[in-house]
Amino acid sequence: MAYKESFWMACDSTDQLRAEYGPFHTRAEAEAEARKLGFGYLLRYEHLIGPNEEIEEVRCIFIELPDGPRAVPSERVTSTRLHTRCATCGESETHELPWQAEVWADIHEFEHSRHMVRLFEHSFGDGLKEIADWRGSAA
Repeated sequence: MAYKESFWMACDSTDQLRAEYGPFHTRAEAEAEARKLGFGYLLRYEHLIGPNEEIEEVRCIFIELPDGPRAVPSERVTSTRLHTRCATCGESETHELPWQAEVWADIHEFEHSRHMVRLFEHSFGDGLKEIADWRGSAA
């Protein structure tokens, strides 16, 4: 018999090229992270799993947060944060300093051969932007 498996993501828009952060097990976790990042949407992925444990159908449901994006006030929040995300498996992490992002990426790519980590900079007001060729520039 088929069953449904769900997980939540925080995202900045409903566009195809949106930034997603997660996954989270609950809506509350995803919403708290979306507020911290200044994102205005949640995305719920639903996987319908068949009798052979194979994904038969994937549904994506966008939920706009009430009152739009708002950052949660915090003394630790800096104006710019760095986010690394593996383009292969989706694992991600948030960093305050560039060297932390580099170390996380090195460890992840060492432990998972053929994975590629991307770096994003998040500035409140400007949103999330990818830093292209962030590792190729240091020669």
